[in-house]
Amino acid sequence: MRKAIIGIALVAILGFFAWGYFGGIERVTAGRIESVLVDKGISQPVAACMGSRMAERLSLNQLRKLENLQARDGENAVPLTMAEFLERLRRVDDPEAIEVVGTSAAICSFTTR
Repeated sequence: MRKAIIGIALVAILGFFAWGYFGGIERVTAGRIESVLVDKGISQPVAACMGSRMAERLSLNQLRKLENLQARDGENAVPLTMAEFLERLRRVDDPEAIEVVGTSAAICSFTTR
C-alpha cells in the first residue's frame, strides 16, 4: 500500500513538472493576460497575441508589477491625459516590462489585421 502511494505521488510530481516544462504554466498565464486585456477593451486577436508574447518574455514578478497600471482610488479607469499615463508607468518601475508591453502592443496591432 505504501509503495503504491509513493508511486502515485512520484507520477503526479513528474506530471506537474512535465506540464510546466512543456509550457503549461505559460499557456495559463497567457490566457489570463488575454482575458484582462479584452476586459480593458483590446480586441481579442490583439489581446491573444500580446498575452502570448508577454507570457514568454516576462517573469511572474514582472507581470505582478504591471498590475500597478490599474487605476487607483480617485483615478479614471483609462488615463485621460499623458501625465496620468506617465504616472502609471512610473509606478511599474520596471523598464523591461514596459518595453515588452510597448513592443508587444505595436507588433500585435500590425500583425493581427
